[in-house]
Amino acid sequence: MARYTGPKSRIARKFGEGIFGADKVLSKKNYPPGQHGNNRRRKTSEYGIMLAEKQKAKYTYGVLERQFRNMFEKAASANGITGELLLQGLEARLDNVVFRLGIAPTRAAARQLVGHKHITVDGKVVNIPSYSVKPGQIVGVRERSKSLEVIAASLAGFNHSKYPWLEWDESIKAGKMLHKPERADIPENIKEHLIVELYSK
Repeated sequence: MARYTGPKSRIARKFGEGIFGADKVLSKKNYPPGQHGNNRRRKTSEYGIMLAEKQKAKYTYGVLERQFRNMFEKAASANGITGELLLQGLEARLDNVVFRLGIAPTRAAARQLVGHKHITVDGKVVNIPSYSVKPGQIVGVRERSKSLEVIAASLAGFNHSKYPWLEWDESIKAGKMLHKPERADIPENIKEHLIVELYSK
């Protein structure tokens, strides 16, 4: 499966929530897409519920199946709560950190900024969106990219206190990951225990 590039509102309607951010279409069409979307009364199976939760997490963070599976296996082999470790791994992705720091308005835009070499980690350009940022590392905007309109517009009025595991320094347009986020601090509406159950079958 290639990365999804279709209508984001379609995915939002599929899961009944704005997983790509605020989605106005949900206020008008809060039912699944398709010809029979508003008439579906079929009960979803237990497996279907777990699969949908995994799909939602993949779409939210923009991760493909193989990457997602590898992240799960890494979380499962580490000490701690597997579901929480999985979410921490997703939150530590460079494209996600760039998004959380307010450098980009969406994760897709953050992935593009990283891929086009506008982002640095500890002063060095990193163009791999899946790069895992470690506590103590500094993620910033490349010097010649600080005047980019998309970055300036995204940072304007952004509330950096929303994410207590990150610290932003406006003077140098860079942020530091202080520590891995606690589950309670991650705002995404994902039931990670269902994903763990799915992969454990």
